Amino acid sequence: MHLQEILIFGGFLVFIIAMLFIDIGVFNKEAKEVRFKSALYWTMCWVSLSMIFWGLIYLFGDRIHGIENIGMLKETIAKYNHPIQTNSEDFQYLLGKYRQNLGLEYITGYLIEYALSIDNIFVILMIFYSFGLEKKYYHRVLFWGILGAIIMRFLFIFVSSALIQQFTWILYLFGLLLIFTGIKMFLDRNKNDKIDIANHRIVKIASRIFRVDKEYKGPNFFLKKNGKVFISTLFVVLLVIEFTDVIFAVDSVPAIFSITHDPFIVYFSNIFAIIGLRSLFFLIQNIVEKFRFLKIGLSVLLVFIGIKMLIHDIYKIETMSSLLGVLTILAVSIIASLIFPKNKLPNY
Repeated sequence: MHLQEILIFGGFLVFIIAMLFIDIGVFNKEAKEVRFKSALYWTMCWVSLSMIFWGLIYLFGDRIHGIENIGMLKETIAKYNHPIQTNSEDFQYLLGKYRQNLGLEYITGYLIEYALSIDNIFVILMIFYSFGLEKKYYHRVLFWGILGAIIMRFLFIFVSSALIQQFTWILYLFGLLLIFTGIKMFLDRNKNDKIDIANHRIVKIASRIFRVDKEYKGPNFFLKKNGKVFISTLFVVLLVIEFTDVIFAVDSVPAIFSITHDPFIVYFSNIFAIIGLRSLFFLIQNIVEKFRFLKIGLSVLLVFIGIKMLIHDIYKIETMSSLLGVLTILAVSIIASLIFPKNKLPNY
């Protein structure tokens, strides 16, 4: 990273972390169940911030990499394989095209991650139910889970980007992985996967490394008894959530790399989407099962993105076309779920 990239990235992290601590330090000091109205306000807040950031990228996206002349612009376009023709020597014209494309890449990546995050709500709910976690502690676990995700996604995204720069054939592996995941999601869409707490690998590892106090049901992650440090069940739940997020990232991060190879755009869109997931979780936790065709839509989406990655050297799909494809797939799955609820048709 050069200085401009470090400043932009650092400013982004400071803003995100500050907003998260305002949330928990001002609005959610005490452990309490998050109400629908509060979840709605925070969802609107994070979506609005995501859209404002989209506008900033659309207007000033070139400043992320400190682009000052047409040579730097063409070098950046080539480096991150943006689908932009660089025949023109008109700096302002090419800069406008670059900013426009960057904005489209961000919003497309955001929508993909947001859509996949909705499916993740099923799994998060299952984890909470399996551990018998009280609803008043949901927010605390998700808050610290987001902070962990910010770090883990940074490592995953920037390491993946560095590997793609050196070994472009990795994109083909990502494409095959997404197609496989999409097909598996379609085949397993009606399975009610229960979480076996006793045999979960993270629970086993945590039990071997730490002393676990299974009787304590309070808000603390760590506690001291008879001079010995124990971890609570709440901390074990947090570890399982973090592990689950890593598994989710294996699907979602390669999916966004199909849209853009710029790690900053991948990271920015990823973080805004997963933070939005936390407030969205409380908003739709009771109605998420109504989206009965969502898994089918997401499986089609993953296969579509996987195919796009496999053919990227033969045929480049424009960013706008990718965005329209993503929107169409998601819209059809959601509308179909509303028109044909479970009590009207059997599962497909």
